[in-house]
Amino acid sequence: MTTEVVLGVSGGIASYKAAELLRLFTESGHSVRVVPTESSLNFVGAATWEALSGKPVQVGVFEHVDEVAHVRIGKSADLVVVAPATANTLAKAAHGLADDLLTNTLLTARCPVMFAPAMHTEMWENAATQANVATLRARGHIVLEPAVGRLTGTDTGKGRLPDPADIFRAAVAVLEGRPQDLVGRRVVISAGGTREFLDPVRFLGNRSSGRQGFALAEAAVARGAQVTVIAANVSLPSPAGVDVVPVVSTEELRQQMLRAAVDADAVVMAAAPADFRPAEFVDAKIKKTPDGVAPQIHLVENPDILVELVAARTSKSPVIVGFAAETGDATATVIEHARAKLARKGCDLLVVNDVSEGKVFGRDDTEAVVLGADGSVVEVPPGPKRVLAHTVWDSVVQRMD
Repeated sequence: MTTEVVLGVSGGIASYKAAELLRLFTESGHSVRVVPTESSLNFVGAATWEALSGKPVQVGVFEHVDEVAHVRIGKSADLVVVAPATANTLAKAAHGLADDLLTNTLLTARCPVMFAPAMHTEMWENAATQANVATLRARGHIVLEPAVGRLTGTDTGKGRLPDPADIFRAAVAVLEGRPQDLVGRRVVISAGGTREFLDPVRFLGNRSSGRQGFALAEAAVARGAQVTVIAANVSLPSPAGVDVVPVVSTEELRQQMLRAAVDADAVVMAAAPADFRPAEFVDAKIKKTPDGVAPQIHLVENPDILVELVAARTSKSPVIVGFAAETGDATATVIEHARAKLARKGCDLLVVNDVSEGKVFGRDDTEAVVLGADGSVVEVPPGPKRVLAHTVWDSVVQRMD
């Protein structure tokens, strides 16, 4: 069955990128109706939208009145995506203003609505814009976080339109029918692996790529959440609509997680922090010695971030999820080690990965067992990491409030 997508385009310089988003929708079999604002036509003309979508384009409500387009388009849509969404369009949507076809469509839509903001940093950070975004999110709409990068002219900062491919992936996740059960919720996710430097060029690290953390972020966005990711040395493209905070060391990860978790509804520790760090950092590169004797490196234990997050819980009590990369040994199986860890950490859920023989790390697929502090066990068979991500959020939602 063909899905009906409405692509709203408001008047910002990023309007030209919406043409790529339109192509991604149409080439994947979706039927797309483009509804531009009048000001957006100063950047991309109606002929372009008609040629790419194969459908007529109108801006005002008094064109083709007999079709009652200002009501029909919104009511028949399976998804409305506004990209770019300017500060002006966000303000109109938040206050229920309807002075053109796009804003009328937003009022009549009974399907999920996704906004992909794009504007200068100062406009995005303005208290009025932030209040409008909060209002839209509270009503159940998905407002993606803008990307950080080059803006108009020589300016850089937060406010850049997310990559069209990232917006498309977020939209497809919504079209898959995932429940919008994280609307109005704020979630914090850690991803990647930390590095502990011995000298200016060498460090202790691990094989975590951040793929699972980013999959969790994409899934949370698709379910309507406001998402912050604390990313430790992740080289992957940032998920659309996610506020990404880069860190390097375990201590940096610790500080950012404790700060971000204060007002979160859920916290997921998917990163792999280094358990140990060198006791001393050497300012100059450690050289080989003439006698071939390797230097001794003394290690000290890093703080346990997950335990600290549990201990720092306030009356708001976010749901806290830990990850455990385990291998079995002569003393216990993977699950037995994981159950002991769950009890020791005190979190609500523990996602257990068997990482023996190089499994999981850096791959697109995974398999896991989700253990609950209440004794629940959910087995996730081998499959894409996004499947595990949604299984985790299913379990988190059950434990909220």
